[in-house]
Amino acid sequence: MYRIGIDIGGTFTDLAAVDDQGRIAIAKSSSTPHDPAAGLLEGLTVLAGELGLDRAELLARTERIVHGTTVATNALLESKGAKVALLTTEGHRDVIEMREGLKDDRYNVRMAPPAPLVPRARRIGVKERMRYDGTAATPLTAESLAEAVQAAAKLGVDAIAVCYLHSYRNAEHEARTGQALAEQLPGTYVSLSSEVLPQIKEYERVWTTVVNAYVGPVLATYLSRLAGQLREAGYAGEVMIMHSHGGLATIDDSSRLAAGAVLSGPAGGIAAATRAARLLGEGNLITFDMGGTSTDIALLQDAEAQLTDQKQVGIAKVSLPTLDIHTLGAGGGSIARVAGRILHVGPESAGAAPGPACYGRGGTAATVTDANVVLGFLDPGNFLGGRMKLDVAAAEAAVAAVGRELGTTPIETAEGISRVVNTAMAEGIRIVSVRRGVDPRRFALVSFGGAAGLHVTQVARLLEIERVIVPNVASVLSAWGMLATDLRYEMVRSHVNEASSMTPEALRQVLDRLELEGRTRLNGFPGEIEVRRALDMRYGEQIYEITVPIDGIDLDAADVVDRIVERFHKRHAELYAYNAPGQEVVVVNARTAVVGKLPELRAEPLRRTAPTPAEPKRRRVYLGEWSEVPVHALDELPPGMRVEGPALLESPTTTVLIRPGERAVVTPHGWLDVDLS
Repeated sequence: MYRIGIDIGGTFTDLAAVDDQGRIAIAKSSSTPHDPAAGLLEGLTVLAGELGLDRAELLARTERIVHGTTVATNALLESKGAKVALLTTEGHRDVIEMREGLKDDRYNVRMAPPAPLVPRARRIGVKERMRYDGTAATPLTAESLAEAVQAAAKLGVDAIAVCYLHSYRNAEHEARTGQALAEQLPGTYVSLSSEVLPQIKEYERVWTTVVNAYVGPVLATYLSRLAGQLREAGYAGEVMIMHSHGGLATIDDSSRLAAGAVLSGPAGGIAAATRAARLLGEGNLITFDMGGTSTDIALLQDAEAQLTDQKQVGIAKVSLPTLDIHTLGAGGGSIARVAGRILHVGPESAGAAPGPACYGRGGTAATVTDANVVLGFLDPGNFLGGRMKLDVAAAEAAVAAVGRELGTTPIETAEGISRVVNTAMAEGIRIVSVRRGVDPRRFALVSFGGAAGLHVTQVARLLEIERVIVPNVASVLSAWGMLATDLRYEMVRSHVNEASSMTPEALRQVLDRLELEGRTRLNGFPGEIEVRRALDMRYGEQIYEITVPIDGIDLDAADVVDRIVERFHKRHAELYAYNAPGQEVVVVNARTAVVGKLPELRAEPLRRTAPTPAEPKRRRVYLGEWSEVPVHALDELPPGMRVEGPALLESPTTTVLIRPGERAVVTPHGWLDVDLS
């Protein structure tokens, strides 16, 4: 039986299949932004061909499909979500527009405020109010509720977000509102803040609830249609959706908590890196995922990725637990342009349609991929294993057009495009490392994504990183990583209390309720269940919290609160290089992750065996001057083989450039371990 991971990117749809023995088959197909499912189904056809099957046979032999999707992300970034109304406590309908009193360019007095996802005319004040302690200051009467529902009905919206003041302490008013909306407006998507994000801080809660309502109908429609198309194609199992926190959820749960899938696709790469850390015995990794449209970067310390609840996607703030991934508008399809005789690359992308000029689909703008074609790094006759031919003349014409504006030759222009994008990506890595007090030189750089192999060693050199890892499934590593994830539900409740006045019994009650809720959502999961607990804590005078894991602390111990406070002081010192043991400590939120452990992903690659690797071909490339370099078939290299640069290593879906002075060795799993020292 197979497990299939599918990651739909802006340019390509990546697929990886793993069988019971851990053997891997991979495939790529062009993404279809107008209908993502079409590219997905075409990718399944290509993947089946790699396994010597037709699509129906493959799906009949598949027990699980895991899908990372950008549908919710694109709906947000392109402002193509649902028409939403907001019901909120009377007098508080402008919270979403007031934001936090800040703006992106704080000294620009002419800067127009961003248009909120819900205009003021669709924000309805409801006569009700809960106090901070959960008692009702103004009860929600039947008359007030009826007026609110009628007002929402007149707006003709697709979705309704409900966010009442302090509903995280008492959700009674929101629950009654949700029930009334379901009864009187069937078919309307309803998003309740007490279900989406039941925690303190109104701005974050209202924004996240609105985002959930905005992308929910779009994602739910897509997932429902996709599930039906897969059933018709012969798949009888369940489709699991990758969530932004790095775990999986069912289609039903993903439709209800659509905001949790806003960064679904990039999360698969982090799951893969976590698995890679265990395979390599190297816990300190920086992920470098360079695709066709963007580059995603994250930091793993001790094989653990960091979560954040402060994620900005376009103008929207999403405060659900999310893997801390930094995204740059730099990828293979990033467009080069000249402004004021200065060369810029990205963030605009040629995308899948028309794509880079070399794709021959009508694109004329020079991209990073076109520059790599001009420099000789890509084989124009063997792109995607020969399924796609690259138009060298079109690439040269596009790059030459940029060169004329700069007064440089096409080769100099192509080199410049490569250097500019490499510098931008190196700066992105500095943002997740140096700016947080972490020395990137202590880390290995894990390269994946279809475009990364040609740039990763240069990016590493800019950061003085001496070790680069390139998995043999680098071009589809996010899809592969999705198969290494588990079912996961992140539960959170606000429980504001000074640590000195908190009793162990009260703390245990809160955490036990969260665990029970998470286990209920797993709905009788038959496998091993893991529970991870944490608290959001701060010093009394601070306004931001830090998340402190409390796993390993005996919650039944009499001094459990003291131990937790001690761990908070230690964590604060780790993050900020100081702590204040004499200050009062406040607990703000309790968090519990309930994880249903799925079978571990085996890592025995599907390899083409040969007595000795074939004599490498040679290709003319430009590395400061034109030279002939060997081109090795990456899939045929045996474990332990060493490759000295300069050299190219190719598979049907990826190309890796080893520059002069660099040395690569093939690991037991068929990965490349590149030494830059």
